[in-house]
Amino acid sequence: MDDATLLSLLMTRTMLERDIAQAVSTLLDVFGSVAAVVAADPPELAQAAGLGATTITDLKMLRRLSVRLARSEACRRPVLSSWSALVAYVRSALAHEPREQFRTLYLDKKNILLRDEFLAEGTVDHAPVYPREVIRRALELSASALILVHNHPSGDPAPSRADIEMTRQIVDAARVFGLQVHDHLVIGRLGTASFKQLGLI
Repeated sequence: MDDATLLSLLMTRTMLERDIAQAVSTLLDVFGSVAAVVAADPPELAQAAGLGATTITDLKMLRRLSVRLARSEACRRPVLSSWSALVAYVRSALAHEPREQFRTLYLDKKNILLRDEFLAEGTVDHAPVYPREVIRRALELSASALILVHNHPSGDPAPSRADIEMTRQIVDAARVFGLQVHDHLVIGRLGTASFKQLGLI
């Protein structure tokens, strides 16, 4: 089932059949894929294809369901032994977000996910992050380790100089409290960059 067919079937519940083909064609032209369509802001969906509130709600629920399924798979066992499931989860959550977001995954001593916490949302190329807040929350949760995650709406996951400096500050602060930063993942539509694989952690 291709993207156009999937969207068409989803929209039959809330739209007249004669309007669906044009709406689907417009959405895919503007956003490029089903993943990008369901991640788009509601006003963008309404403006691009004249979608009503009920149709937009269905699209947003589709996205929430897909992210939740991916998260469920990632949480079934220690994240370090199910790394591909973890990456699939964070990609489904962040790859098509229109603005930069920063999240922290807090892990217990067995590397089971305790919390996935949204820390900041910013512009298309920056989200403000304060290392002391990342560490303070880890201590509140009695976490033993963490994984940093943020997205690059540009699509290119290559870490910036600011990303590298901010990560270094968090790693240094975490070390003081005996916390381990396993990785920092940068998510883009074109792929995922791992600070650990790049030798930056």
